[in-house]
Amino acid sequence: MKTVAFAGLGAMGLPMARNLLARGYPVRGIDLSAQSLAALAAAGGTPAADAADGARGADMLILMVVNAAQAEQVLFADGALAALNAGGIVCLMATCPPGAVEKIAARVAAAGRRFVDAPVSGGVAGASAASLTIMAACERATFDAARPVFEAVGKRIFHVGERAGQGATVKTVNQLLCGVHIAVVAEAFALAAKVGVDLAVLLEIMGGSSASSWMLKDRGPRMLQAEPEVTSAVDIFVKDLGIVLEAGREAKCALPIAALAHQMFLAASGRGDGRADDSQVIRSYHALNGTR
Repeated sequence: MKTVAFAGLGAMGLPMARNLLARGYPVRGIDLSAQSLAALAAAGGTPAADAADGARGADMLILMVVNAAQAEQVLFADGALAALNAGGIVCLMATCPPGAVEKIAARVAAAGRRFVDAPVSGGVAGASAASLTIMAACERATFDAARPVFEAVGKRIFHVGERAGQGATVKTVNQLLCGVHIAVVAEAFALAAKVGVDLAVLLEIMGGSSASSWMLKDRGPRMLQAEPEVTSAVDIFVKDLGIVLEAGREAKCALPIAALAHQMFLAASGRGDGRADDSQVIRSYHALNGTR
């Protein structure tokens, strides 16, 4: 693997691209933000004039964009797929609905390129530390070809299946659990707050009990802050739990708890807190219960 085109130099994409550069990969950046392209150039990457320019002659195109619609725009409307080397690999690492991923994969294959459905988990911290979890679904030979690139940006790398959409499904399950865990921590805190229990004491007790979870320990302290630093926004879970519910509809699988959690994140976003840290879904519970 030689040249990597990287589309989506956002909060996670830029540090991922920097990690590729640190491992010796030539990286061409594709992004609408001049500031992001300049940051890539400062790290030793090459800003592309457009998507086709970035993908031209590249061996792999990584898509770390917001959603499936943006992936389709870069690949098809903006010409990146046609510019990619014949037999090159398109790696979709964004969180997208499994059905949408399958459709994109079919179009990529029809154009004579390979496709990897490889969403990631670990957030900005994992992207910066090159410690992301990568859930890749593709033919084994393609996975083996892409693995050195994955090792430059991630630590826990899994081949979860041979079919596009399986990686997206694993990420969907991950987001279902994350979103529900955050919401249920907020719900538990809301009950304690309603009767006047000190939430800092409650957090210390629950953090060392059988009720503890990674999300309780990570998001719980931020729920006690009025304006915590944003590491993952409310609107991310509005989107991701929406994908969870879409996947449930496609599979005809009932997901009632995920649906309720989605409504609480949606309520927080609807009140203007969409860009707040996702721990602030607790504001929806405070609004319901008249607590702070």
